[in-house]
Amino acid sequence: MNSLVVIPARLQSTRLPQKLLLAETGKPLIQHTYEAACQAQGNCGVIVATDHPSIENAVCDFGGEAIMTSESCASGTDRVAEVARARPDIDIFINVQGDEPEISAEAIERVRFLLEVNPDVSMATLATPIRSMEKLRDPACVKVVCGDNGRALYFSRSPIPHVRDGYESGLHAEKPAFLQHLGIYAYRRDFLLKLATAPPSDLEQLEKLEQLRVLEMGETILVGTIAEPSIGIDTPDDYAAFVKKMCNR
Repeated sequence: MNSLVVIPARLQSTRLPQKLLLAETGKPLIQHTYEAACQAQGNCGVIVATDHPSIENAVCDFGGEAIMTSESCASGTDRVAEVARARPDIDIFINVQGDEPEISAEAIERVRFLLEVNPDVSMATLATPIRSMEKLRDPACVKVVCGDNGRALYFSRSPIPHVRDGYESGLHAEKPAFLQHLGIYAYRRDFLLKLATAPPSDLEQLEKLEQLRVLEMGETILVGTIAEPSIGIDTPDDYAAFVKKMCNR
């Protein structure tokens, strides 16, 4: 199957203004993410889908491929779908967040593989075990509950599943009781185009989680588990830690 990694890249960000263009490492942040995505095997390529010429220019300056998408796109999914409309030659689109400069090739390959070997599934994503109460209680950490077949049952910002007799045993269980959803997705093209035209669902609007729209549509999201997540860049402290790590390398 032909696949393409698409990196939605919006210029403005609330907590760290224009973070994708920050370049204290000698490279803009978007370049780190792009180069990390290029390490994955079996892709037709990597493309940045952006809403602003400054990001398009930055990507072109380091030799990457970028495309301008509509300013009206409400989400990264909408930007990926806009690319998909223009690329009927691609079977699987992989959505990688632009602020994930350390995204692993393994994560990209894993989420694509889930669709390749499960032809009845339209969408796949990843999760990682939660091992701390702080993370479990953090509403910014999205939790997912899956069936034994790896199919998502529900996503929430609240701790799920609820443990009536206390959470501690679940945090340290050999089989993870709690999973953090990771913001990487693989979609089949036809389903992605369908998703982009579907109205926001009731649960999606309550939790502010777009993936709930998929479940309310009656579709399946297959979830793969990986040991360690990549660290996204959301705040000045996150970026400072990333710069320090790059300098130490």
